[in-house]
Amino acid sequence: MTGTDTTTGAPDSVGSAAAARSVAAAGVDAYPRIVATLIRLTGDWALAEDCAQESLAVALERWPGDGVPVNPGGWLMTVARNRALDVLRRATVERRKLHDLALLAPTDARPEHDVEDDRLRLVFTCCHPALALDARVALTLRTVCGVPTADIARLLLVSESTMTRRLTRARTRIAQAGIPYRVPTGPALAERLPGVLAVLYLLFTRGYVPDGEPAFADEAVRLARLLDGLMPEQSEVAALRALLLFQHSRRDARRDAAGNLLTLARQDRARWDRARWDRAAIAEGQAAIARVRDDGTYAWQARIAACHATAASVDATDWPTIARAYDALADLRPSPVIALNRAVAHGYAYGPAAGLGLLDEARAEGGLSGYPLAGAVEADLVARQGDRPRAEALFREAAAAVDSAAERSALLERATELSR
Repeated sequence: MTGTDTTTGAPDSVGSAAAARSVAAAGVDAYPRIVATLIRLTGDWALAEDCAQESLAVALERWPGDGVPVNPGGWLMTVARNRALDVLRRATVERRKLHDLALLAPTDARPEHDVEDDRLRLVFTCCHPALALDARVALTLRTVCGVPTADIARLLLVSESTMTRRLTRARTRIAQAGIPYRVPTGPALAERLPGVLAVLYLLFTRGYVPDGEPAFADEAVRLARLLDGLMPEQSEVAALRALLLFQHSRRDARRDAAGNLLTLARQDRARWDRARWDRAAIAEGQAAIARVRDDGTYAWQARIAACHATAASVDATDWPTIARAYDALADLRPSPVIALNRAVAHGYAYGPAAGLGLLDEARAEGGLSGYPLAGAVEADLVARQGDRPRAEALFREAAAAVDSAAERSALLERATELSR
């Protein structure tokens, strides 16, 4: 096996711990690039992942003594490519694949858009409608994002062995169904794109929830940018990018110095240290939403998020516009989350009684059964009406019903404030 560095410059020798950190950092970006490229060239999903993993193992072995290469990603790609070449040669795989792989230029010599196109092809392959949604999410996390199988299993609340079998079945289904490794066009794109957007939205949500893994949200934003850059004519893609950016802009302001959750009203929108809203992300979101030309689900959600992100305070927020947007979402895609947020929006736009009325309607329709945050919304609206004792009791009831430790702590804090 060879792993010759194709970059220039003399790397410095590093210790094992420093090398491990360098490998981990390089692997975050290089792993999915390597997998995407090798899948395109070999058509062998397992081989691509094995070679990508082996390149990381070789780096852990060699970098402490040899030093970190000037182009770590290119070095890893070279090792993975050569390993795949060795495997294919020994297995006497068909001549065309061997020829294609042998001609593969080093990563640093290839146009960047070629590599990105590989990753986009991989996203669309993982999100084929022939796969169940949970399989699409798992395959995207594992192959596109490089998330370990054990971590995906914990995220999706199954055992590692179960997740391994799911991933294997998904790859097998792709091979057996002859799912092409490409971004579809025409009617096929229209069929596939909603699934891709749904997976990115779910990936972001998994990272954005109070006890979620922030790296998932970061990866969803990165993929949304990639998708929008390569498909700028798709309004839905621009809407999703804007939505994720507006939401992600307050990722560092959602907790105080002690790690406690902060409500929207308490988040600092002006400070220029880490615990502030990300103004660059907001500006990027505004540029993306300016290209939105439809009234789909992501468009309405992005408009809502834009109202929050561009307001100087909660009181200065354009709540009537947000309320109308939630009315539209309730017609397009009703859900418990939309029903609750609609009640909150109407409560701010037209008074707490209006919000409580919508909350009662949603409960009467049975849509909020077993949804613990309904109690928190009611508590907030009751508190705004001035009934502090009842609001305190409702906050404590809601705290007892939620699973998230961070949400429970925040709700109990609200209850304590009302008791003073």
